[in-house]
Amino acid sequence: MTPIRKKRGVAGAILLFASVPAFGAAPEAASSGPVLTVDQAIRSTLENNQDIKVEAYAPAIARANVLAALGQFDPALNFGRNYSRSYGYPSIPEPLAPTLVKSDTYSLGLTGAIPTGLTYTIGGTAANERGPYNNFAGDYMTFGGVNLTQPLLRGFGFAANLVNVRVARANRSISEWQYRQTLIETVANVIVTYNELVLAHNNLRIARRYRELGATLLTENLQRLKAGSGSQNDVVTARAQVAQREEGILLGENAVRSTDNQLRELIGEKSFPSDRPLLVVEEPAVPQVTVDPPRDYQEALNRRPDYQAARLGITINRANSAAARNGLLPQVNLIGSYGYNGLASTFAASRQMIANRDVPSSAVGVNLSIPITNARARGQARAARLALEQSEASLKNLEAQIAVSVANAASQIETARKRVVADQAAYDLANQALAAEEKKLSLGTSSSQYVIQEQTYLSQVENSLANARFSERQAAAVYDEQLGMTLVRNHIAVAEDK
Repeated sequence: MTPIRKKRGVAGAILLFASVPAFGAAPEAASSGPVLTVDQAIRSTLENNQDIKVEAYAPAIARANVLAALGQFDPALNFGRNYSRSYGYPSIPEPLAPTLVKSDTYSLGLTGAIPTGLTYTIGGTAANERGPYNNFAGDYMTFGGVNLTQPLLRGFGFAANLVNVRVARANRSISEWQYRQTLIETVANVIVTYNELVLAHNNLRIARRYRELGATLLTENLQRLKAGSGSQNDVVTARAQVAQREEGILLGENAVRSTDNQLRELIGEKSFPSDRPLLVVEEPAVPQVTVDPPRDYQEALNRRPDYQAARLGITINRANSAAARNGLLPQVNLIGSYGYNGLASTFAASRQMIANRDVPSSAVGVNLSIPITNARARGQARAARLALEQSEASLKNLEAQIAVSVANAASQIETARKRVVADQAAYDLANQALAAEEKKLSLGTSSSQYVIQEQTYLSQVENSLANARFSERQAAAVYDEQLGMTLVRNHIAVAEDK
């Protein structure tokens, strides 16, 4: 699982979102829309995101495929009826005219197979053959019983006959894990986009405050110029600063609108008019994340959908390899039947002989087929073995990648926390420095240029603090995603239909 990315898309599950209030409307305002918390944004995404709805079909389709795979063992009721006319020659040395023979055959039986490879037919057959030899009278030969064919080598056992079922079941589980991964990625994207919108609003607020500081300085310089204690140069410099700082507001407003649209798209909205009121968001609390590398690595292996899907991929390759090895064996089939025969001039009488068990019938035999080169089976077995080895090596590689990603995510949390502390201290000091410089200016011991420098530094530090707080929340979201804990952290349960 890669770190949080701007990606949407996500398998037959029921979503249960615990203890989240409804999406409420904001007070009437021309420049603001509904008040949206991060929990409300997540719930709205789960309910309305079209990519999630599309992906939700995948587990249902996979479950249907399991049913289809199990269908190979469904019994079938078969009925057959044939009529034939043929001419034959008596088996004597002298050539005679051909004689007409008519025959009717009937069959009714229940056929099927079981996972050991055994195929069976339970039912009966009837043949009525008529010709000159019996003056075309009825001559019914019937059989009722069971016919069995059991492979002894190739085609014998669960490995050979349950491969499709095992693959289908593994694919069903994979689709459920993939759906869960898409949910994790989508929810994580919502959290990050929500925090980006909070950051965009903060940056816009800082830009507006920066301009207001410049406007205040301009007013004070005008007053000093009017009082005779200021200079025209200070007024021009301050006015230039106010004009320059307008650009930051324009860029900030555009960033807010763009990020607002991104969040609206994630929560399922389909239209984005430029005059729509902006969402009102609130700065979320930073999740309390406790870093414990050994525990967290094991947690990631247990919860990450990509790892669980990779393990199931090995299960599929193992099943295919076992079935392919079975295909290398010779074909040896044990064939047997047991039942009762009947022979009479009417079908009813012949059938009654079977019911009375007058004439038992049994047979047993062996069919043997040995391929000469068996190139196809050997190639399939080799490819299946290599695919299994490849998937096992890939899983080990993924384990190493997970260990690195979890360690890096943990490091990001610690770094982000330290950044917030450092930037908060710098922000407090920058405020104090600006206040001191403004006081010196009012006493005539400083100049507008020094005040502008302190204002610029304060704006930069305040932006750094806003970004540090964003990074702290993002680091927590990335850490949860790397551990597969995003759904748990946000109280989202996924209940698959069984």
